[in-house]
Amino acid sequence: MPRSGTLEDMEHESSQSQPNVLVVMFDQVAPSALRCYGNAVTVTPTIDQLARTGVVFDAAYSNSPLCTPARYCMMTGRLPSGTGGYDNAAYLPSTQPTLAHYARLAGYRTVLDGKMHFVGPDQLHGFEERRTTDIYPADFGWTPNWLQPDERIDWWMHNMDSVKQAGTAEVTNQLLYDDEVGHQGIRALHDLARADDERPWLLVVSFTHPHDPYVTRSRYWDLYDGVDIPLPSVGRDDVPLDPHTERLRRLSAMDEVEITAEDTRRARRAYYSNISYLDEWTGRLLSTLDALQVRDDTIVVLLADHGDMLGERGLWYKMSFFEDSARIPMIVNAPTRFAPKRVADPVSLVDVLPTIAELAGDGVPPSVTPLAGRSLIDLCGDQPPAEAPVPREVVGEYCGEGAIAPILMFRQGELKFVHSPVDPDQLYDLAADPMERHNLVDDPGLGDTVAAFRRKVAEGWDLDSLYDDVIADQSRRRLVDAALRTGKVTPWEYTPPVDASGQYMRNHLDLNDVERGARYPPADVTLE
Repeated sequence: MPRSGTLEDMEHESSQSQPNVLVVMFDQVAPSALRCYGNAVTVTPTIDQLARTGVVFDAAYSNSPLCTPARYCMMTGRLPSGTGGYDNAAYLPSTQPTLAHYARLAGYRTVLDGKMHFVGPDQLHGFEERRTTDIYPADFGWTPNWLQPDERIDWWMHNMDSVKQAGTAEVTNQLLYDDEVGHQGIRALHDLARADDERPWLLVVSFTHPHDPYVTRSRYWDLYDGVDIPLPSVGRDDVPLDPHTERLRRLSAMDEVEITAEDTRRARRAYYSNISYLDEWTGRLLSTLDALQVRDDTIVVLLADHGDMLGERGLWYKMSFFEDSARIPMIVNAPTRFAPKRVADPVSLVDVLPTIAELAGDGVPPSVTPLAGRSLIDLCGDQPPAEAPVPREVVGEYCGEGAIAPILMFRQGELKFVHSPVDPDQLYDLAADPMERHNLVDDPGLGDTVAAFRRKVAEGWDLDSLYDDVIADQSRRRLVDAALRTGKVTPWEYTPPVDASGQYMRNHLDLNDVERGARYPPADVTLE
């Protein structure tokens, strides 16, 4: 529930009951690729253990299946139409409250390590510190153009090279980045434990794997030696070609090369291998919590920004509301607070902010903007609510690359409805048809259901105005980007500050103080 009190009160309220929160975020992970969601192939002992001892959400979704929009949904608890977070070059205003702002007001120290893909000069958005730069640009250079949907985009990273060239390498751009993210995550845990700051902490460790390209180190590739890597369950020609799928195929040049069964197996093997790589890093983070003796005081949240089609329906990557693109893994692990269970209710990334706010002991702070999400704490607990709960639904909006008008998605119970003004509607019964082979929108027995979904769209969205806003926003960003690239260029990329004069041992520091402050747990005996 919203809480009362001044901001000053909120800044100073803190108690020993406030847990630390470690958010481990992956990039582009479909639940179907994880053993705890039914995959029989992937080697993920750490994630499996988190699932066995935690709360697993079986119907968690990305509200906007593209990197930046999805992350803005998580950070703000709002949909893209509420923040302008439409695509991978979308600007997030500094006036938009984020989960880091709410956590700080609740008395938390806030740290970001890794990818968040903030765009604009504000690269903190409520975090007190960042441990790394981002892997992707912070400027407007990746702004799409809905008015020229067939234009080949020179900056677009997705094509079939990622699939055709899948395999092994000891060093890649992404491996270098995630090695740094993992190392800095562990060091952040050490620094948080040793700090004089007594506040609880929120640490977000956000990796870029297993996002394409599908390239992995040999040691992880070899984990799958002799393993039968399954092919997609639904081929390109097994289902009708809807207009948005056709646009995505054209956008990423999916029909310009032949993707063989062997290509698909190699890409999937590398993808699974990189999940094993992330599992290893996650295990190291958890082992560090154990070594620092703070595991029982820390709630671990594991999730992803969106999924990956991995060849299902002949599609790769994301940007659609089909299950492998839009569904995400989500696990809340806190054995001292929540008994292990699986949750079938539909939930989504916009629920993360109110969940962390409630974990902080403050509920949702007085809201200056409406939140689209609801806390997940009631679903994590084992006590039935005092009142009949309001049925949960997931709402999604996609206004990024590959679209030419807003696309909406609703998940209610086992039904998923997808609507765009320029495309035929889609309705799927996920219980009877989990692979979404049969569009039921014209089923005469579901006419009332379809009509109800269409009323929801009409009553909740002015899609013409949203379209106009996206077009205008794209135009402004392209103009600003062109101007800022003319003459002297001042990048927005975040550069972590490093003061080497205060690191390790220096002659202006007292050696005993340095050694004493760097040791954790501290020594229990002081020699005179």
